[in-house]
Amino acid sequence: MEKENKPVQKQIDTAESYIAIQPVERQAALEKLRQAIKMNLPEGFQETIQYGMIGYLVPHTLYPNGYHVNPKEPLPFIALANQKGHIALYHLGIYAEQSLLDWFIKSYEALSIGKLDMGKSCIRFKKMGNIPFDLVGQLCSKITVEAYIEMYESNKPKK
Repeated sequence: MEKENKPVQKQIDTAESYIAIQPVERQAALEKLRQAIKMNLPEGFQETIQYGMIGYLVPHTLYPNGYHVNPKEPLPFIALANQKGHIALYHLGIYAEQSLLDWFIKSYEALSIGKLDMGKSCIRFKKMGNIPFDLVGQLCSKITVEAYIEMYESNKPKK
């Protein structure tokens, strides 16, 4: 019996390796979003690959309980992903905090760059030229790791 030749999958274990395998036309926007997040995210959050995308999370050293869905996983906060038709920014703070969501929507609309395409925690960027990098940076600066843990604790499902 002949062995099937399968392509070797490149290990994705860093943000750099994630971005490197994305379509060339999206790499610069992904990297610029990554930098906007990293430059503005308060101390304590950690960059990693989580759920197959670039993730910013609360490590177990700061929140040993982990994510309620799977306590072995660190608590997710922000994720950045290349999707089929857009780049997605998942921000769990705007899902949990209405005032932060209201601020973001108002600030986005004030930029006059088009209609905001958003789900509960997912902001979708379809046009690479219309990504509000500075606004994303401001969004990322608004919640400290301590405040996020407190927000998570008060909103997580009760057992």
